[in-house]
Amino acid sequence: MEYRQLGGSGLKVSALSFGTATFGGGDAFFNAWGNTDVEEARRLVDICLEAGINLFDTADVYSGGLSEEVLGQAISGRRDQLLISTKATFRMDEGPNGLGSSRYHLIQSCEDSLRRLKTDHIDIYTMHGFDALTPVEETLRTLDTLVQSGKVRYIACSNFSGWHLMKSLATAQNYGWTRYAAHQAFYSLAGREYEWELMPLALDQKVGTIVWSPLASGVLSGKIRRNQAAPEGSRVQQIGSEGSRIPDEKLYEIVDALDEIAQETGKSVAQIALNWLLQRPTVASVIVGARNEEQLKHNLGAVDWNLTAEQVTKLDKASEIPTIYPYWHQRSFTERNPLAVPTYKER
Repeated sequence: MEYRQLGGSGLKVSALSFGTATFGGGDAFFNAWGNTDVEEARRLVDICLEAGINLFDTADVYSGGLSEEVLGQAISGRRDQLLISTKATFRMDEGPNGLGSSRYHLIQSCEDSLRRLKTDHIDIYTMHGFDALTPVEETLRTLDTLVQSGKVRYIACSNFSGWHLMKSLATAQNYGWTRYAAHQAFYSLAGREYEWELMPLALDQKVGTIVWSPLASGVLSGKIRRNQAAPEGSRVQQIGSEGSRIPDEKLYEIVDALDEIAQETGKSVAQIALNWLLQRPTVASVIVGARNEEQLKHNLGAVDWNLTAEQVTKLDKASEIPTIYPYWHQRSFTERNPLAVPTYKER
């Protein structure tokens, strides 16, 4: 397993991390993701550790806290062998302060997560979304206090706009508070908008990218093609895919390119889609999930090899989508405004 620096911090994380949203299965929505119990979770953690994965990702909102509880039990006795990333901000109770990134909610959320995870610290504490009603100063001061107390080691954000993240980084720098080391972001061959603004920002500010939904909710798993619908009972069949829905024909073009490369490499469609992400700028870790041991072991096959430059270009070409303003205009001025990832036409 390769280990990468998390942004500008001193923390090393595994190139693949394990997402535990499948743990617990608290309601119909999360049951569609999975309902892994403690015994199976313990076995999946075993496989991850044996493969060198050191980062395990969860969130308080996953199955209403059940994911954290199952993970806490599954890692019992080996907490020192791994890193835990969990999240706060989304609603956890019906009260007026049961959500958000306020001082009140974050302190309560952190204490609740520590209790469910059965640990005394969280390695990466992530704001699951941007709270526009709470001043960023309040959020960041609270997070800095949690770091100073030893309950949190590093902080991160998720699903922020470029100005959300830049304002937060500038505020932290201005006051000398802990800054976001990473941005957990939606990014895949079927959703490349991250490259337009957030990736250049991450390069400039040394913010690591932790990728979520790298297979676009399963549409890049190899199970969906022309005239081949999602399998019955699959997550995408039950609840659909997340993010901006690309046209079916564009998805089929991407899968066609993946199929061609699969023939060349002997790797699966999913492994190739994951490996493409591992070669993108700023990417520190890609979160993979699994409902069972077979899926996990299959996803682990995405590391320890690399696509060729020609294969990357083929995938770039198949997955490129029209940019919106002002990004299409900026791409006409690359002499002084270079792209984080050059288009296939510019290589």
